[in-house]
This record gives sequence, structure tokens and C-alpha cells, in this order.
Amino acid sequence: MPAISGSDYITRIDNLKANVWVDDKPVTGKISEHPAFKGVINSQAALYDLQHNDSLKSIMTYTSETTGQKVGMSFLQPKSIDDLIKRRKMTQEWALASNGMMGRSPDYMNTVLMALASSAGYLKGKENCYPERLVAFYEYARENDLSMTHSFVNPQVNRAQFYFEDSDEPIAAKVIETNDEGIVIKGARLLATRGGITDEIVVFSAGGIQDKANGFAFSIPSNEKGIRFICRESFVIGDSTFNYPLSSRYEEMDTIVVFDHVLIPWERVFYYNNLLVSNEFAMASSFLPFSLHQAISRQIIKTEFVLGIVQSIIDSINIGEYQHVQEKTSEIIIALETLKALIIKSEVEAKLDEWGIMRPDQKTLQVASNIFPKVYARFNEIIQLIGASGLISIPTESAFESPLKKDLDHYLQSKSDDAKNRVKLFRLAWELSMSAFGAREVQYERYFFGDPVKLASQLYYSYDKTPYVKRVRDFLTEE
Repeated sequence: MPAISGSDYITRIDNLKANVWVDDKPVTGKISEHPAFKGVINSQAALYDLQHNDSLKSIMTYTSETTGQKVGMSFLQPKSIDDLIKRRKMTQEWALASNGMMGRSPDYMNTVLMALASSAGYLKGKENCYPERLVAFYEYARENDLSMTHSFVNPQVNRAQFYFEDSDEPIAAKVIETNDEGIVIKGARLLATRGGITDEIVVFSAGGIQDKANGFAFSIPSNEKGIRFICRESFVIGDSTFNYPLSSRYEEMDTIVVFDHVLIPWERVFYYNNLLVSNEFAMASSFLPFSLHQAISRQIIKTEFVLGIVQSIIDSINIGEYQHVQEKTSEIIIALETLKALIIKSEVEAKLDEWGIMRPDQKTLQVASNIFPKVYARFNEIIQLIGASGLISIPTESAFESPLKKDLDHYLQSKSDDAKNRVKLFRLAWELSMSAFGAREVQYERYFFGDPVKLASQLYYSYDKTPYVKRVRDFLTEE
């Protein structure tokens, strides 16, 4: 089933009946109707429907080389700079549908799988590595438009650099047995955003592995026997798009994934029991440049949305003449144009890798990934400073339908908006910058690619500074 529709997605997820727990209760019945998931499932379904929009088909899909069917553009293995641009346009079209709020829209994991499969040649000939299985799963996911979540992170038990787990029962997910059918996994992994509402969960080691039993890569259906998804507290308070315009639509649940003696069939095991590969594959593959390219393309759309909110507040209450307001808004503009320039630079300076795939320039994208976590936290502060008391005086929609309406209409009006529309705008700004949903967005973007300090360190060590040092040394030795 290539390029599925929204109804196809919802039907598949409801039929999946994955083992998902919210608070102290398992989800029963249709998960698409559960309050914690209804909004985001409908929003994701709307993304799939865009693949069938006549005016967007050429942006959202391409023709599969193996079947001749239309498949999702996010699965495209780019062979040229034009292909990279196609991928960016597709990502940003989907991001526009959620204003960049859905950090794990389907194109993210589609991109990750495409990147790993495109670098499968790295695994060839290495012990306990099966590149052909990785490529086969990529093709299967592409031709069936699978939705996927993932987990890269072990539980935070002890973050010491050389911590070795000493427990009778595994905490971090590990291989506890191999047999004729496959490998058996027991333990937990963090942090599967959208866990339980995707067809599959992809698990692979992203480095820092010290015990080969913790290093593996595989994919498995989300309803596989022995898998439990344990949800954090839901931030969905209600389904009113007036009161909660973001969480009612885009709340992406985060889950702990528990593997309780889960059998992973051999045909779904991509590598295991190889310490070197477990630590190197993520960096040696094209995972980083392509996942960065997708994420930053989305973050540009999110930054545009923030700028739109801030300017809407400025226009509503007429504060554009103040220089401190102009300065703060210009910070967002500078960040936006910087990110746009960097994503284009990464495409212009793209190069074919050893497997014939056109990779966007990784160093350029690493710079962008070091910028956004800092500026996004600042965006929230700017909204708080510009919105001021207006972010507090935000009655709910029902108040405008009560005897209080006359008071609210009179006292909460603004220069450009009547009271109800002004409050609607400020509730949006509040939810983005001050609610539990908004705080999670800051933390999510801050750690999207890991510890910001580590990201800066990686950039420092990987960036070639030699030509600039040589220039200085040459200058100093001139007569």
C-alpha cells in the first residue's frame, strides 16, 4: 500500500492494539479515540492526506523504482542537489500543516531509515551485521508507507562516563539470548515519542556502547508480544482549540519502552554483538546529515510561526514603536534567516558519498543544530516579555458565552482585535511559551540531537581549523 491516506493510517493504528499505558491504566478500545492521542493521530492523518492532494502530489510523493507506485518523498534516496531540495520542500510542506510543532512527523523516521539503508554498505562483511536485511526493511517500509517511532537512549540510571550496569535484571535493553529464531531483548529504552501509535519501533545504538549486549539495531511491529509503552503524563487538558490550540492538535506523547523477553526475528536484526559497529555506525552512516537536514527544515517553519505570533501580539496591542520590542523581534528574524541560509548552504555544498548518495554538508548542519536549541528557548522568553500581563489575563472560551461576556468584551479588547480574538491569540502565545506543552517543546528542541554541550564539542573537534591557523602562523613569520 504505497503513499497511504489518513484513514488508512488511523485504521492501521487502531487495529494494531499496541500495549500502551497512560497513568495506571492500559489503553483499551480504539487508541485514536483516547483523549491523550486523538488530537495528534488526527493531525498525523491529515499529513498523510496531503499525499493525495492533486496540487501537492509532485511535492509529497515520487515514483518508486521497484514498483512504479507513488511513495512518500521522505523515503527518496537523493542522488543530486535537486533531490535534496525536493526532500526539503516536502518536509516543509508537512511542517506547515503543524507549524513545525510535530517534531516526530512521519518524515523524520522515514529519513532516518533512508539514511541508514543508504549507508548499509558500511556493514558489509562485518561480523554479525546484515546490510541486506536493513535495505529490505527500508524497501518494505517505503512501499507500505509505514509509520515508525524509535529509541536511541538508555534509562538515566548512572550517567558516569564508564558506568557498567550491575544488576541481576537488565535495566537498559540488552540481548539476553540468541536462538534459531532470532535475538531476545529484555530491559527498557527511552524516549520513544509517539510510542504505540506507529506501525513499527526502530531501535539502534547511537554510540557510547560499552557492553556489546547493549549494541544492536532492529525494527519490530509496535504490537509485538512483550513490548509495553509507558506514557508520561498527558498534556492534553481539553479538545477546545480556543483554549488549547496546540496541545489539542499536536501533543506528541513520549514513552518508555519496556522489552520483556521480546523475540526479534533474524530477518529484522540489522546488527548485534559488534561493539565497534554499535559505536561507529551512527556517525559513519549518513544518519546525522540527513536527520539534521530534515529537522532544521522543520525548525525553520517553527521559527516562522513564532515570528508570526510575536508580530501578531505587537500589532494587536500596538507596541511596535518601542525599540526594545523591535530588538527582541529582530532576534527571531536573525535566527530565521540564519537557519534558512545554512540549510541552503548545506545543499549547495552537498557531495556524493562512497555509496552514491548526495549528502548535505554535515558541518553546516551541525552549526545550525548548535544554534536552534539556544534560540528556541530565547523565543519563549521573548514571547513572555512582549506578552507581559496579557499572557495571564486569558479567560476560557466558555467565559465569553456566560454573563461575563459584556465585561470581557469591554475590558479585554485591543487596538486591532475584539476581546475574544485578542484572548484567542494570547492563549496561543501562552500555550507555546508558558504551559506544560510549551515547556516540553523547549526541552525537546534543546535535546533534539543530544546534549548541547556535547554537540558543541563534536563541532569543535570535527571542524577543520588548520587552514586558519596556518594563515595566522604565516602572517606571524612574514618579514
